[in-house]
This record gives sequence, structure tokens and C-alpha cells, in this order.
Amino acid sequence: MTTDVPSPEARKSPLAACRNAVADAVRFFTRLPVPAAWTRGSDGLSGAAAASPVAGALVGLIAGAALTLALAAGLPPLPAGVFAALAAVMASGALHLDGLSDVADALGGATRERRLEIMRDSRLGAFGGAALALALMLRVTLVSSLAIRLGAADAALALVAAGALSRPLAFLPTLLLEPARPDGLGALAKPGARAVGAGLVLGAAIALAASGLAMGVAAIALAGAAAAGVVATARTKFGGHTGDVCGTAAEAAELAALTGLLVAAA
Repeated sequence: MTTDVPSPEARKSPLAACRNAVADAVRFFTRLPVPAAWTRGSDGLSGAAAASPVAGALVGLIAGAALTLALAAGLPPLPAGVFAALAAVMASGALHLDGLSDVADALGGATRERRLEIMRDSRLGAFGGAALALALMLRVTLVSSLAIRLGAADAALALVAAGALSRPLAFLPTLLLEPARPDGLGALAKPGARAVGAGLVLGAAIALAASGLAMGVAAIALAGAAAAGVVATARTKFGGHTGDVCGTAAEAAELAALTGLLVAAA
């Protein structure tokens, strides 16, 4: 079910439509408080998809502020990177890390049915624990390396760029795959293609503005490749997408974007 048809309120006021979309995205992707009135008459998941780069940029800004403050307090780059990762996890509610751990555990199943069963299990297995540890270690080392190479201000902007790029890529599996389960969330609702496309364009624009042409292009290329890799894996192993697959696409895209930014900054 797509939700591209705008609400009556959105048709009356473009400004209200933008406000509602941003509010939907912030509520969907973060644990930050959003006034209830801002989401009244909204376009739901399509609005969240279109404005998802704003929510990602906001999480990146919070992480960048934590990094800057930690460095200004005299901490070395490595512990400052830990504080930046902690701020991002707290702001996002570890939403994508949860998806990553579930998908990693599910990949240990021998059949498609068993993999989907494991993915629904809330318990953390060895593969999921390893994936969480490696993802957090990679994030901390990438952020601290960006701080060393770019300085605090530009490293904070790199976090904004990576956050803006990764969130719309969370919806890429919904565009390219059918739902893996007939009774899953993906089978009940998904954003429209136009909304996802708008989010991808906005995310790329924010990334280029925050990091510059060379670094932005590298981040876009690697983030897109990482999300596409998650889509290909989900098609082969699960026969479609789930919410956890979408979260994994976002997490993989963000780590890949940070990697591209660091490589291009050399």
C-alpha cells in the first residue's frame, strides 16, 4: 500500500506539508520529541521517506556536536569518537543497529523459512553480537580518523553528510523487493516511489553541501553500493525485505558513507 496521495492539509499549505514530513521523519528515525500537532494530517511513511535526510542530518549534527565538545574538552580523537557514537545511538534509539543484529543472526539459518524465524526472535545471537561490536568499532574508528584528518568542524559536517545519505537508503529495499512475509509491516504499508526518490535526491544534496564535491561523491557512491549489497543479500537469503533489512541498509550505508568521506579526505 503506497501513501503518495497528499492529505487535505498538505494540499492547502505547502509549508504545513513540509513541516509534517519533517516531523514524521524525526519521529520515525529518532527518539527526539515531536509535537503531536505537527504530525496531524501528515502523509505518514511517504512523508517520512521524503524528509528522511533531515532526520539523518539531525542525528549527525547531534553526534558532531558531541564530537566537537569532547575534542574541545581535551579528549583524544578516539574517546571523542566514542562519545559521538554514543550520542548517535541515543538520538536514534539504536534503531538501525537492532535491524543489523537481527539480520546478522538470521543469516546463520539454513533455509529461508528458518532465517525469517530467527529474524523475528528478539534474543541476540553470536552473529548479531559480533555484527553490533564490529559496526560500533568501525563507526568509532572512522569518526576519530575523520577528526584527525579534517579537524572537529569538518568531521562534524561529515557526520551530517553520512546521516543525511543513509536514512533515505533505508527505503531502497522497499522499492526493489517484495515483502518477505505476507503478514509483516512491509506488506501493510510502504512509501511511494516518488517520496523515496525525493529523499534520495535531498540526501545527496545535503551530503554534497556538507562535505564538498569530491568527498560527497565518494560518500554517495559507497553508501549506494552498500545499500544495494544489502538488497541483493535480502533477495537471495530472505526472498524480500523486512523492517530489519531496511534498518541494515541504513546502517551499512552510513558506515560506507563515512568510509568514503575518509578515503576522499586523504
